[in-house]
Amino acid sequence: MDTLSYKTVSGNKETADKKWLLVDAEGQTLGRLASKVAKLIRGKHKPNFTPHADCGDNVIVINAEKIVLSGNKWSDKTYIRHTGYPGGQRSLTAEELMAKRPIRMVEMAVKGMLPKNKLGRQLYRNLIVVEGAEHKHEAQKPANFDLESFK
Repeated sequence: MDTLSYKTVSGNKETADKKWLLVDAEGQTLGRLASKVAKLIRGKHKPNFTPHADCGDNVIVINAEKIVLSGNKWSDKTYIRHTGYPGGQRSLTAEELMAKRPIRMVEMAVKGMLPKNKLGRQLYRNLIVVEGAEHKHEAQKPANFDLESFK
């Protein structure tokens, strides 16, 4: 019996079949959108998923300004940052952040669902969020991805 046929193949950056996917955020709930996009970036939807390697896809999220928040989150949810100086804590509500930088809400939600290590920082670079339906990555021929059919 050939015992080599039982070896588990571990994927790596070179063997990963990376694709470009286009996701439309219009009408999507922020958290549900972010968790699905994080799975795509991580590569958990692929049969050759390897936890320690970047084997996920590159994802372009369009219409970031048209996301939906449930309940009173537009006024209650706060985004806190710190300038680095004493007393430099700043906060914005979701409504204020959406008016100022709508892309940032999707970026922060997806980044929070990626691993907090070197791999997570590398995976975050595979995310591109744009305002509106136009993006500058047409040369990569991104395939439209339907989030409704994805768990």
